Amino acid sequence: MNIIKRYQKPTPKFFRVLRNIGIALATAGGAIIAAPITLPATLVTVATYMTVAGTVATAVSQAVVKDEDKEEKEPKEEDG
Repeated sequence: MNIIKRYQKPTPKFFRVLRNIGIALATAGGAIIAAPITLPATLVTVATYMTVAGTVATAVSQAVVKDEDKEEKEPKEEDG
């Protein structure tokens, strides 16, 4: 499966929520970094980490897909 097909498949609900959280983190971090006022260095450093973490979480969450072709089948246990 190539990357284009992977990104076109549906994403499981948990990873959609995680993707949205990642987008929020990246947006908040970017807004703090781009603030037109002088901010303490530690706050800018934390915002940088937030932006990176949010971007990575978003990309990874978007790449997870539901595999509808293969369903996990548990072997039936026989009482005997």
